[in-house]
Amino acid sequence: MQSLWSDADAERLVERYAQQGVGRDLALRVYTSRLLGGEPKLVLHGGGNTSVKTVAKDLLDEEVEVLCVKGSGWDMAAIEPAGLPAVRLQPLRKLRQRAVLSDEEMVRVQRANLIDPGAPNPSVETLLHAFLPHKYIDHTHSTAVLSLTDQPDAAERCADLYGRRLGLVPYIMPGFQLAKKAAEIFEADPAVEGLVLLKHGIFTFGETAQEAYERMIAAVSLAEERLTRRRTTVFAAASLPAAVAGAAEVAPILRGICAIADPSGSGAYKRFILEFRSNPAVLDYVNGAELHRYSQTGVATPDHTIRTKNYPLIVPAPESGKLDIFKTAAREAVDKFVAEYHAYFARHNARQEVPKRELDPMPRVILVPGLGLFGLGRSAKDARIAADIAESTIETVTDAEAVGRFQSISEADLFDIEYWSLEQAKLGQTAEKPLAGQIAVVTGGAGTIGFATARAMSGAGAEVVLLDIRDAKAAAQRLGGAALWIECDVADPAAVRRAFDRVAEHFGGVDIVVSNSGAAWQGRIGEVADEVLRQSFELNFFAHQTVAQNAVHIMLAQGTGGCLLFNVSKQAVNPGPNFGPYGLPKAATLTLVRQYALDYGADGIRANAVNADRIRSGLLTPELIAARARARGVSEEAYMAGNLLGREVTADDVAQAFLHHAVALKTTADVTTVDGGNIAAALR
Repeated sequence: MQSLWSDADAERLVERYAQQGVGRDLALRVYTSRLLGGEPKLVLHGGGNTSVKTVAKDLLDEEVEVLCVKGSGWDMAAIEPAGLPAVRLQPLRKLRQRAVLSDEEMVRVQRANLIDPGAPNPSVETLLHAFLPHKYIDHTHSTAVLSLTDQPDAAERCADLYGRRLGLVPYIMPGFQLAKKAAEIFEADPAVEGLVLLKHGIFTFGETAQEAYERMIAAVSLAEERLTRRRTTVFAAASLPAAVAGAAEVAPILRGICAIADPSGSGAYKRFILEFRSNPAVLDYVNGAELHRYSQTGVATPDHTIRTKNYPLIVPAPESGKLDIFKTAAREAVDKFVAEYHAYFARHNARQEVPKRELDPMPRVILVPGLGLFGLGRSAKDARIAADIAESTIETVTDAEAVGRFQSISEADLFDIEYWSLEQAKLGQTAEKPLAGQIAVVTGGAGTIGFATARAMSGAGAEVVLLDIRDAKAAAQRLGGAALWIECDVADPAAVRRAFDRVAEHFGGVDIVVSNSGAAWQGRIGEVADEVLRQSFELNFFAHQTVAQNAVHIMLAQGTGGCLLFNVSKQAVNPGPNFGPYGLPKAATLTLVRQYALDYGADGIRANAVNADRIRSGLLTPELIAARARARGVSEEAYMAGNLLGREVTADDVAQAFLHHAVALKTTADVTTVDGGNIAAALR
């Protein structure tokens, strides 16, 4: 591993922060924290922390010695000075004299000594930083170091590699006792440059930011070099089917069997988003004949268990053309995983003074021989984190097995981390959004109504996919860049199939489809050319059918129901003059909605429509609005508000109607009118 330290870059950051009143010590702490945090082989999704001891002014403008330490929730790769809250150092050091200190007391003391009462909670390893005397302290979960510390003979291996350069700390759960033990190990040999925490990670320290950082790089480089020597063949391959099914076919099956049904029978599910990964390293790992041994030992470093649980689910290799067999076997594997999780919880909860609240038992990583791995999470972000950690674990385990045998902490220690009181206290504090864990596909997503609908679905917690023939990327960027965008002509069945395959590969499946694409061809019905009428039917009817068919295919594979929503417009029930080419296919689409409701209600798939009118959009252009207003002798505003309520209806109003149907679990075959009041378009 190469040092990325640059005198010029460091000084530029010092100068920039000086203009904001940030001192040199803290500016350099930010600089090297970013260097460490930007390297995933060192720091991954919140793992690791850094600190600096310096002097700062408190709220009374008095100078006080402080520890600036990484705060909870901050990403080291992009950390700012505010992400290193300052804590009064002397009160923290006094805690060293205590015999015991609960996690809750530790957090209270740390918060009570923050210079800024509004700052984030300091790291749970704050006391370890405080009890050591060095000015700069760095802590990472280096994958290379973990490959050596996650061994049955880790102490001997690390002592052989580092000699007296680094102290060795036995595994202790993060918190007060670990801080005391680390300080004792250091004080036994104050010449050490850092500490290796067995089964956990590595600390280095120094009197300058550069010294602490480059000691980290040097220590990790030694571990990396050691892992390149005397390597054995790691994974002997297991036998696999001649043809393995693809991720687009497998993901919805896995997603469905991991969904948790509401026991009340309401039709609600706790669903997960999936993130698929596959590359040569992943495939070597999941295809190994001993996969059930080395993948079920535990996590690479304790904090991973909160994101991935203690070990992944393994399912059989999915043979192409035999997905029914795979689905049955995968369901049995999930059932076994869940039963074992319940037993694990009961085993260790029995020894707790204060009983814990059981977390959901579903896996967060699934290994699929022949295919790759899936990370699972309640959001795309959480799924991505689980997949990242799984890939990092594969690297650690691969290297560990190449020089020895991977071994994690004990099951009891894993439980203590997963059910840490500091984590349990967070449960239920944040209410989930109504569409959390769901995937919504919106066609015509770059248009006025489509984009408004996508924004509403995203705001309600759904992961959103925007399909459009053009401008889908720009629309996704307007949503903040989190949405998946696909350029797709929905009138092309092959393109639609490819789009839904990509959605399944990217997010794992689909739960909500808003079939919104359309265009308003005009002409007197007795004179319109057949070509125009057929073209309108292709987009305004057959495209809806193609989209719905592909969605239903995935929904049935998931087995958790779903929601089909269609924009039928008022032309379906209240045709206007010269709009036959548009209204006729829309009327057919209205019938299509009801047919889907009839045919798939038993599968929990709902089908509903929104009938909207006079919405400023691609269908009702400014030119058309102006022409209609002139024809009626009114202003454009009066024309747009020409309904019983006298109020203009917007794309956001239509979006809210779609959102209503997305959460209305007991409504199907319904048509919701959004037009401000038009008796001729009222269905009942």
